[in-house]
Amino acid sequence: MSAQHLRKIPAQDFDLAMTLNSGQVFHWEKAGDGFVGTIGDRAVYVEQCGDPLFVSGGEELIHSYFALDHPLTEICASFPEDPVMNAATEFCRGLRIIRQPKWECLVTFICSAMKQVAHIRQISQKLRERFGEAREINGCVIYTFPSADRIAASSEKELRQCALGYRAKNLLATTRLVARGDVDLEKMSVLPDVDLRARLRELPGVGAKVANCVMLFAYERLRAFPIDVWIERVLREKYFPRARKLNAGRLRAFTEKYFGDHGGYAQQYLFHHARMTKTKTKRKTRSEKFVTTSSVR
Repeated sequence: MSAQHLRKIPAQDFDLAMTLNSGQVFHWEKAGDGFVGTIGDRAVYVEQCGDPLFVSGGEELIHSYFALDHPLTEICASFPEDPVMNAATEFCRGLRIIRQPKWECLVTFICSAMKQVAHIRQISQKLRERFGEAREINGCVIYTFPSADRIAASSEKELRQCALGYRAKNLLATTRLVARGDVDLEKMSVLPDVDLRARLRELPGVGAKVANCVMLFAYERLRAFPIDVWIERVLREKYFPRARKLNAGRLRAFTEKYFGDHGGYAQQYLFHHARMTKTKTKRKTRSEKFVTTSSVR
């Protein structure tokens, strides 16, 4: 996109690419020097050159969405001092917790159960293409996230065609609750953490991990600490290496006390660092095996 059509937003202490690829949001696509995506019904193009962002309109919307007002230096300074957390913080410098639309975030994480990031992206794309509305920006066609009414009017069979599998039944049930007005996601914003978590967990397809993800990424409850396979592995291997009896309750109690008011940020840094370094290790191992095999030949 031509520079004269872009508006500049100061974005100190922010890494756009890392934030978008950190497993908290799943629909942004690389386009030229930047990324295209939607924020609500609005198509957006964002690129980063040094500190500032260059965007196509909606500066206030983009500033809020990427949480550029979060005092990231203070947040990171509040993390516990230990080698694991320190390494994750250094690796994830500039990663911010996005403020996602509540409905989109809820649906996305219901779809995330037992799925890897690449698979969640595929599901999100299929839902958008099938039920959303097309938008064009920077020469790219992208799709808005479908409304609850639109998905509620579909069938479980149609949702299964979006690679949802068994998740389709739960998603449709939750969607119809929202579409009928039995559940008001916006009104739930006033609930304290304990009540919000409990209310979310009443929804079909929402367990502890999904509830905490929605609290963190949609309701900006920065204490929320989702525990998935990656995080449980980090906690067990790095913080409880000798523990024989370690259940979900003990892990939850530990994270709430140890990581404190910004536990959600700590979790996202630990998650992204673990996932990225594991991927690099796998690639290196494969490369070393190839070299060894080639040498023998």
